[in-house]
Amino acid sequence: MPTRKITITVPEELVESIKERVDARGVSGYIAAAAAHQDAMDRLRELADRLEEEHGSVTDEEQRAALDRIAAIDDWHDAQRPTAGEAA
Repeated sequence: MPTRKITITVPEELVESIKERVDARGVSGYIAAAAAHQDAMDRLRELADRLEEEHGSVTDEEQRAALDRIAAIDDWHDAQRPTAGEAA
């Protein structure tokens, strides 16, 4: 993917915190990843807003059902993992 150099202003404490986790050349990658994550979250929020406009709000019952289904999938996935001592 092509890149473009820009100038941003970031609080000094944040830059120092990031530098503790990555080398000097990794700061740009770290900030680019954070910006990409925020962009994805913004796009997801826009999609959720459009879907809510088209189909109405999710009810508490629908939300509970979705969370129950996610929990069931997580449980199934956990059951598929080999336990200690089993071959992978």
